[in-house]
Amino acid sequence: MILSASILSSEEKGINILKKFNNTNVDYIHLDVMDGKFVNNKAFQMSEIKKINDISLKSLDVHLMVKNPEKYIQDLAMLNVSCITFHYEPVKDINNLIEYIKSFGIKVGIAINPETNINNLVPYLDKISQVLIMGVHPGESGQAFIDDTFEKVKNLKQKIINNNYKTIIEVDGGVNDTNALKLKEFGADAIVSASFIQKDLNNIKYLKEL
Repeated sequence: MILSASILSSEEKGINILKKFNNTNVDYIHLDVMDGKFVNNKAFQMSEIKKINDISLKSLDVHLMVKNPEKYIQDLAMLNVSCITFHYEPVKDINNLIEYIKSFGIKVGIAINPETNINNLVPYLDKISQVLIMGVHPGESGQAFIDDTFEKVKNLKQKIINNNYKTIIEVDGGVNDTNALKLKEFGADAIVSASFIQKDLNNIKYLKEL
């Protein structure tokens, strides 16, 4: 299983966690960028992201929980960013944003909130590298995993298989040992984990070996 390790936007604590992840086999460092508009919280100013980029030995997997994602792209493109994922809900011209991100040689992902129908993503599946399905409502930590996520993963995976797309499915929010295996069985290719692996680095091995 591809594992994207999420860190906190509390700078000192986040940096300490990042240094620990540098010595593990996590695949990416996951950054939830929040603007206080699309979601209530704020996290990861660009100055923080640049500092993380300088310290991280892993590529960054950036999740833009923001109202105007396009204004972040050029700065992020200067860093070691593997994929930029923006939310479907606030973007008016999705095709244009996809092409803009691609123009910097960076992979593109689209994230959807729990209430968003996966059928809305069908026109874009052949143009993007990943879909990020939220297992919780974005912007608040400590939420319970939403069980409907399993069916969303299963149905989206079937659409990808039926059309022979290469798009991967990533799941973010509330992922732990109670649901990770089932998510893989239903078609998830990648997972984002925060507290589950931060509290015990041995949990990285469990998730990676699924």
